[in-house]
Amino acid sequence: MIYFVGAGCGAADLITVRGMNLLKKADVVIYAGSLVNPALLAYTGEGCEIRNSATMTLDEVMETMIEAHEEGKTVVRLHTGEPSIYGAVQEQMHVLDEKGIPYESCPGVSACFGAAAGLNLEFTLPQVSQSLIITRMEGRTTVPKGESIESFAAHGASMAIYLSSGMMEELAERLMAGGYKKDTPAAIVYKATWPEEEKYICTLETLARTAETHGIKNLAVVLVGDVIAKSGYALSRLYAPDFETGFRKARD
Repeated sequence: MIYFVGAGCGAADLITVRGMNLLKKADVVIYAGSLVNPALLAYTGEGCEIRNSATMTLDEVMETMIEAHEEGKTVVRLHTGEPSIYGAVQEQMHVLDEKGIPYESCPGVSACFGAAAGLNLEFTLPQVSQSLIITRMEGRTTVPKGESIESFAAHGASMAIYLSSGMMEELAERLMAGGYKKDTPAAIVYKATWPEEEKYICTLETLARTAETHGIKNLAVVLVGDVIAKSGYALSRLYAPDFETGFRKARD
């Protein structure tokens, strides 16, 4: 069997128990060496073959997985964060589908959630924002026309922006052009949950300057929205005395 496993966003103990157990029983592990914490490989058993996909092409990755599967081996394809977000997994699964090879997915913790944990932040505060938009700037990978930074900024919701920390000035300009005010709170979290994590609170107006001051050019997630201020929100109705649920009667 082939397993696509989310490694989490950095800390070796943030992989799921299921993911850890899959690593323990794997005969072959192909991990994204440019981003996955190598400490996770300590969970593998003796004799496990470990390959770093950072030095491989897609064809080489698929050849390794398919060959191991045909030999009856358990394969773990270890992706950074949560594979369903910018994980490039669908193209691998498509090849396996064509060849009738079974596989399963195991989720992981994405960087925006690791960043939120580092900031003790809630993305969905009542009367501030009830939505989280996860997106990226266009780079070598294009973005559909209907998914521009400006169009998402117009909603005023909480945003987590990946793969864009080398374009902070343009990012800030486009966020403000879309509707955010220049004093909208923002946060830069570099290598969320890693031992070398760095986190900075700023505004959209100071976003680029903050990144430049601290030398952040990659491996950071940018968070934007009024929720970062942690103020002006309403209390959750779930715990209000007059709110009745299947577990608690309303109280006068």
